[in-house]
Amino acid sequence: MDQLTLLMEGFAGVLTPMNLTLLVIGAVLGTAVGVLPGLGSAMAVALLLPVTFSLHPTGAFIMFASIYFGGLFGDSTSGILLNTPGNSSAIATTFEGHRMAKSGRAAKALGISAIGAFTGGLIATTLVVFLSPQLVKLATLFGPAEYFALAIFAFAAISAVVAESVVRGLTALGIGLALALVGIDSASGAERFTLGSAALFDGISIVVITVGLLALGEVLHVASRIRREGGPEVPVEAEGSPFPSRREFRSALPAFLRGTSFGLPFGAIPVGGSEVPTFLAYGTEKKLAQRRNDPDFGTRGSIQGVAAPEAAGNATAGTAMGALLALGLPTSATAAMMLAAFQQYGMQPGPLLFERSGDLVWPLLASLFVGLVILLIINLPFAAVWAKLLLIPRQYLYAGITVVAMLGVYAIASSMMDLWLLLAVGVAGFVMRRYSIPLAPVLIAAILGPLAETQLRRALAVSEGDPSILVGSNITVVLYTVMGLAIAVSLVQHLRHRQRARGAEKAAV
Repeated sequence: MDQLTLLMEGFAGVLTPMNLTLLVIGAVLGTAVGVLPGLGSAMAVALLLPVTFSLHPTGAFIMFASIYFGGLFGDSTSGILLNTPGNSSAIATTFEGHRMAKSGRAAKALGISAIGAFTGGLIATTLVVFLSPQLVKLATLFGPAEYFALAIFAFAAISAVVAESVVRGLTALGIGLALALVGIDSASGAERFTLGSAALFDGISIVVITVGLLALGEVLHVASRIRREGGPEVPVEAEGSPFPSRREFRSALPAFLRGTSFGLPFGAIPVGGSEVPTFLAYGTEKKLAQRRNDPDFGTRGSIQGVAAPEAAGNATAGTAMGALLALGLPTSATAAMMLAAFQQYGMQPGPLLFERSGDLVWPLLASLFVGLVILLIINLPFAAVWAKLLLIPRQYLYAGITVVAMLGVYAIASSMMDLWLLLAVGVAGFVMRRYSIPLAPVLIAAILGPLAETQLRRALAVSEGDPSILVGSNITVVLYTVMGLAIAVSLVQHLRHRQRARGAEKAAV
């Protein structure tokens, strides 16, 4: 039990007045930046990196850890209240969370989100402390072919399983892949879909795509409804307790654990962050809701639909920290910013970090536990206060969202082209809403499309063009088999649902 002894020494280093103060400041700043549309946990670390230049390394990394998780808590807050997630990791939480907010349960959605984030982060951090050797082994099992199979699995799961219509799901997937292909091809250096514009050589930022589809698209959609209905919508009720009742907690607990089980393994492998596990967790809850005939899922908003993705996202963040420390492997954009912070202090994360810088690593891991408790204390009681944002008249609220979204996107690269792209993607998001084309496949394809292409090329380069390498390991065979079964089951369910709908129409006639 050497890890337990070292962890206790880490707690002794964290529980000092100075380090606790830094932990609280980091939690508040991370949450505040995460709440802003267009920003997020990665941006929070990037923006606040200069603040720590004058700090001792231990204090700096304790502050980084609280900023890291604080940003994740804030990402979901803006998604639930404004349908504008601060980061792509909160997209899946936004779907049911915003529905709960619109039905007058904003405080409850924020409370469930906070508890889910705490649960996933706590379990993941505990496993990182005690199972880091096994974490290393898990990450080393994945090569280019396995990464490609994982990306294809995610595409199929989102397009054919989560979407109501397979055709519409695949259409959305194609739109996302088209957006992902814009820019300079990293392997050949060829221009792709840039229309000769140098501003598009770097591609379309995922922040532009996310904010455009979810924020600006929602603004245009709400504006069209107000115009069509002849006046502004009545503000939804934002009162209520953020604390779940005993019955609600019992129903949410299995979702917390299911979401955590999705997130744990994905943090150790570089698949683009927590998008895959959060969407898979959301898809699982959707299927379970259909089985139990849950009338709230997809309409008023389901507690399970918030609990599972939020737990998955923070579980991924916890094991991503373990992969960063044990392997020096950044598995998400936020972890990459943390790697830059380590390098700023002349340290390289990896297997030797625990031996050479144990006096830094163990206080950092201990700070994750303390930071999660502080974030729960900060977010859970004040959920009803955040929910008051919904009482702002819609025309002012959505005008403010548009301004903040534009400023957030412009702040990233100071590019006017990004603003024009944001407007174009927002119009596309509005059209997709009008014709019931799902947004999730667009986002997952835009995020994982470049990864899938890169890993496919690497796998074929290793095999000298032999495609059999794509199914040459047990992991790839299992992934493709599960994917095929999931698609088959989904198609059967869609056909049955269509037949029942036709039967109901004939009976009505």
